[in-house]
Amino acid sequence: MENMFNGMNLSMLTDFYEFTMANGFMEHGFEDKIAYFDLFFRKIPDGGGYAIAAGLEQAVQYLKDLHFSAEDIEYLRSKNMFTEKFIDYLENFRFTCDIWAVPEGTPIFPGEPLMIVRGPAPQAQLLETMLLATVNHQSLIATKASRIVRAAEGRAVMEFGARRAHSYAGALYGSRAAYIGGCPVTSNALADRLFGISAVGTMAHSWIQMFDTEYEAFKAYAESYPDSCTLLLDTYDVLGSGLPNAIRVFDEVLKPKGIRPAGVRIDSGDVAYLTKIMRRELDAAGYPDCKIVVSNSLDEYIIRELIRQGAVIDTFGVGERLITSKSEPVFGGVYKLAALEDEKGVINPKIKVSENIAKITTPHFKKLWRFYNKETGEAFADVLSLWDETISEDEPFELFHPDYTWKTKTVTDFTVKQLLVPIFKNGELVYDLPKLSEVRKYSMDAVDHLWNEVKRFDNPHEYYVDLTRPLWEIKQDMLRKAGAKSK
Repeated sequence: MENMFNGMNLSMLTDFYEFTMANGFMEHGFEDKIAYFDLFFRKIPDGGGYAIAAGLEQAVQYLKDLHFSAEDIEYLRSKNMFTEKFIDYLENFRFTCDIWAVPEGTPIFPGEPLMIVRGPAPQAQLLETMLLATVNHQSLIATKASRIVRAAEGRAVMEFGARRAHSYAGALYGSRAAYIGGCPVTSNALADRLFGISAVGTMAHSWIQMFDTEYEAFKAYAESYPDSCTLLLDTYDVLGSGLPNAIRVFDEVLKPKGIRPAGVRIDSGDVAYLTKIMRRELDAAGYPDCKIVVSNSLDEYIIRELIRQGAVIDTFGVGERLITSKSEPVFGGVYKLAALEDEKGVINPKIKVSENIAKITTPHFKKLWRFYNKETGEAFADVLSLWDETISEDEPFELFHPDYTWKTKTVTDFTVKQLLVPIFKNGELVYDLPKLSEVRKYSMDAVDHLWNEVKRFDNPHEYYVDLTRPLWEIKQDMLRKAGAKSK
């Protein structure tokens, strides 16, 4: 796959404090100190029950090309803040971190590491902003797309958001993320060329306005694109002129050639009412296979309501509320230090404590396990463990709530899978990036294997994310010690 960044060096896409900290680490003897950072998120957008991990492939491309140009070095030297030792370090930079990540398309939950970075502290710190920007954005859009696709109940959802996206990058990577979340096609031609997501599109209102009459516009389009003829009906009057003119063109241009019309589309009006009439008229005219496509500021709630009202719709075109995740446009991923490794290889956990309980981190180098019901294949819990713990499918396992510890459940007859997989080892890529179509298929299958209660839009069941006893005890001990220090 060609480089998505088209030669643009994004190594400087950091918050400035990452440079000041990295420089300071080197000044104070932490140049070779091995640090472990967790990238995770705290809250599921829209009050949902799950999110979808996305953006790993672009993170990999960024890391593979991590270097500082002569212009970058000149800029940093001009700030008169950094030691020559640090400047020289960046000038001769070589990426040497180990990275583990959850595969793209995986359903994810708050507090779980989506990515773990292990490497020299100055280097690991410099990765924060770009990794967050990449993973946060695409995970947000993939999550929104998954919700919208489920609301459509099997009807196709087309991603139509390029013109309303937050910049060309938002449009391009938003199309990619929406595809992972379940949208099979896009309006974005560049996303088709770069990612292989099928681009679709017919006409805008301007096509119809270019001609003297709506009928002439429809006829001209049908003559140019007879095999994929979808006509836009609401430039003037959907039922008064749009639909009658469309049926006339189908009869006069397509039918004599033995070609069936692809569809009709509306972008305004009372969609539930109009589509019922449109379906009845198209069927009466002999076109029961003509698809009805609707667009116009749709989201999962509007789509769900339209279906409840009996709207007759085959395909939804969803734009601004998907590509910007308008209802909640921030994913909220963070990048926090979890451990330091000493010269003997001993891993020492680190914790961030806060009066805001949601901001307290889970310390240490960890594994992430997913439990599945052996009979149904449904995922029912995730467990964070220490890096050297194992979980056996042959022994009962006690799940317990990490906050309400009296809530316990012993499970048997389960299968378990480690979710974090090696991506880089000593700076070398060791992961085979799957095709995007494979990511999408994997994601949709994984969502299908979540409990339906977790997938509710309103008050979803809280998916279990627990800690093993040893990890929980380490965390509690560190909290107690932190509390004692603050007194």
